[in-house]
Amino acid sequence: MAELHARWHQSMAELPAEQWQALVGQHLPFYGWDWLHQLEASGSIVPRQGWQPCHLGLWRGDLLVAVAPLYLKGHSYGEFVFDQAFARLADDLGLRYYPKLVGMSPVSPVQGYRFWFAPGEDAAALTGLMLELIDEFCRRNHLLSCNFLYVDPAWQPLAEAAGCASWINQQSLWHNPGYRSFDDYLASFNANQRRNIKRERKAVASAGLQVTPLVGAEIPPRMVGRMHAFYAQHCSRWGAWGSKYLTEAFFTAAAQQLRQHLVLFSAHHGDPTEPVAMSLCVRSEQGLWGRYWGSDVDLDNLHFEVCYYAPIEWAIAHGIRSFDPGAGGSHKRRRGFLAEPRVSLHRWSDPRFDAMLRQWLPRANALMREEIEAINAELPFSAAPPPLDQRAA
Repeated sequence: MAELHARWHQSMAELPAEQWQALVGQHLPFYGWDWLHQLEASGSIVPRQGWQPCHLGLWRGDLLVAVAPLYLKGHSYGEFVFDQAFARLADDLGLRYYPKLVGMSPVSPVQGYRFWFAPGEDAAALTGLMLELIDEFCRRNHLLSCNFLYVDPAWQPLAEAAGCASWINQQSLWHNPGYRSFDDYLASFNANQRRNIKRERKAVASAGLQVTPLVGAEIPPRMVGRMHAFYAQHCSRWGAWGSKYLTEAFFTAAAQQLRQHLVLFSAHHGDPTEPVAMSLCVRSEQGLWGRYWGSDVDLDNLHFEVCYYAPIEWAIAHGIRSFDPGAGGSHKRRRGFLAEPRVSLHRWSDPRFDAMLRQWLPRANALMREEIEAINAELPFSAAPPPLDQRAA
């Protein structure tokens, strides 16, 4: 440990892309150097938007041996783990809740957050060391909390052993048990819901619309700009609650540098490059994530087709093992998505605040496990429920 030294980095540009990528790997695009860098460089994730990059790196000379992507946050937007009750408790105790330190891929509720280490390093020891450095940073800057969201289950035990408190929330996920076709997927539903899905898809086709996937190099750059327009339009429909986080510059950069991870589902009358509605998904070899959508037409069931059914059909055809459709939406349950636990890990610097929340968490987590089990017991399709992690008790 003596030969290591820590640095706090205020932008991804301060960190070497190749070394970062060697630690993180390719399986989760949302933590790749290009993705995180473009969020910052595009003006999407920057201090004036309430996100101050504050990444922790451990170095051995000029070699990056461990990283933790972190952000100082002046609000709780773009996290989708709703800690407003924590903020109210802090206010009741006369404590300042913001700013707080958050570890996640910004505005992406995607499971997989962790500290990353070079091969051969002691992951448990480095986790403990980095958490000590984070605690010191929080004390020095008078921060009440550090929060790691959508944690990688493989890293979770190391952080818990070093004193992090676990909080269970839930999210939706589609699993592919080995379907060979969309008909196989339909066969998993009861007869009533199978008819409903067929009727929903037929309504879109009867309106004269086709949905075409455009993947990677097939995507014309201007289509990604069009996708930003759909995204902005959809956000504007919610007014002040629209949650428009990403700039057009991020979408432009995605078209140039991240296109290999993108799948666009274009709803169109003839030419797929002239869509009337579109969704953007992000892919890896085994996973698909639904991110954004928008439409120029108001058509019942179009959202389900563009955001769920067409991506599921494409995922089956390409051997994708899981599809995360994004945060929110109980309507996902009736369309093949299980409720699954998602764990966030927390550290609080004030002893009273820490003690109160650690006393509350076991009961809250037990209730969430019961809710997840109840939801999955009433699904209109056959599926093996995901195991519930008993460690976050």
